[in-house]
Amino acid sequence: SVGTRLRTMQKQVRSTQSPSADQIRGLISAIDKAAKRGIIHQNAANRRKARLKKALAAAK
Repeated sequence: SVGTRLRTMQKQVRSTQSPSADQIRGLISAIDKAAKRGIIHQNAANRRKARLKKALAAAK
C-alpha cells in the first residue's frame, strides 16, 4: 500500500549515510502520492519535502 511504501522508503533514506538523489526523488514522489490519497496531510507532505530538498541541496 501507499503508506507502507512511504514508511519503507523513509527508513531506507534515514538508514543511508548519504542517500542518493534518486532515493530522495523517489521518497518525494511517495510523499506526494500519500498526500494525494489522504494518508498524510498536504501541509505535512510539503514540510517533509522541503526538509528533503534542503538536505539534498546541502549534500551537493
